[in-house]
Amino acid sequence: MITRRAAVLNFLTLGFFVVVLPASAAPRRSRAMQALDADNDGTVDLEEAKKAASTVFDKVDRDHDGTLDRRELRGRLRPGEFAAADPDKDGTFSKDEYLSLVENRFKAADRDNDGTLDESELRSRAGLALLRLLR
Repeated sequence: MITRRAAVLNFLTLGFFVVVLPASAAPRRSRAMQALDADNDGTVDLEEAKKAASTVFDKVDRDHDGTLDRRELRGRLRPGEFAAADPDKDGTFSKDEYLSLVENRFKAADRDNDGTLDESELRSRAGLALLRLLR
């Protein structure tokens, strides 16, 4: 026969597992995911990435000429990447060109082609290249 004390202890133990374990079992979200995942669904879609890219573009366009040059893009593109990614070879990126580059990098990082990036895809080489454009 179970005593009242044992019943209370069992109830409290069960409550601990029901309340604490699910919270501790939840995956931790990276800073990048927290910053980019506006709808908090655990993934980043292209719209979220482009919104972040647009904000970054406006922030780093220090001379407000509507383009980004090598100096303004410092650290986001390697020298060889800059030349390869500059579609009109004018040495700058317009906002549309920058968003197109972000879209290309997003697609490269989307290994399962589901239109979203999860934590593992963001940590991939292609995902990290995308994140450089979004910071």
